[in-house]
Amino acid sequence: MAVFEAKNIKKSFGKTEVLRDVSFDIEQGEVLCIIGSSGSGKTTLLRCMNFLEIPDQGQFFLNNNLLFDAEDHRTRSDEEIRQNRLHFGLVFQQFNLFPQYNVLQNVTLAPTLLKKGTAEEIDLNARNIIESVGLSDRIEHYPCQLSGGQQQRVAIARALALNPDILCFDEPTSALDPELTGEVLKVIKELKTKKTTMIVVTHEIEFAKEVADKVIFMADGVIVESGTAEQVIVNPKNERTRAFLSRFNTM
Repeated sequence: MAVFEAKNIKKSFGKTEVLRDVSFDIEQGEVLCIIGSSGSGKTTLLRCMNFLEIPDQGQFFLNNNLLFDAEDHRTRSDEEIRQNRLHFGLVFQQFNLFPQYNVLQNVTLAPTLLKKGTAEEIDLNARNIIESVGLSDRIEHYPCQLSGGQQQRVAIARALALNPDILCFDEPTSALDPELTGEVLKVIKELKTKKTTMIVVTHEIEFAKEVADKVIFMADGVIVESGTAEQVIVNPKNERTRAFLSRFNTM
């Protein structure tokens, strides 16, 4: 059974259609990688899932229950939208850490504000997560004292601290130097071994080929091709998919 399903999602900004009737689903414990050129709608899709943008049309289902319907979203309170957003953890391209807080404080802030346990429980959970991303020795450091790869690992830990149903990544390595990319991708690979449900927007095609249970190729706001990594990356059927992948020498 799909843990999450998007049906007929459309989103425009002014007269520009960014998402045009996008539908997909993801099973519990799966990794879905979304690939495509810049401007294809990938980031907007993630932002709609996290309710940072509101779709103009379509529905979201979580565990077979209706989470969002564009037809009636205006009747929902801001509090309902905030609660819905907690089902998704989002790791941004640019880390977005709070510079005035150290690693531990960045990770514990949201659970503390949302009262997701006692102070002791939140602290222990945060320390365990920070250890899992390999940053126990940096727990008292501030963002300015960390490399880009370390900052992104803190961002991943912060997202995990709220125990989301789905962890979403928006080009998690795009702001990193090549030598720092590997340490972030390693963390995502380790999360896969723990059956963490993830949606990853990425230009790292070899990484997608290695970890993805499903791959979606998007262009001009539509899903052009979807399937396993073998089907979409290794043996794509659509000419637009083949043209995109030819830049990466993956076929």
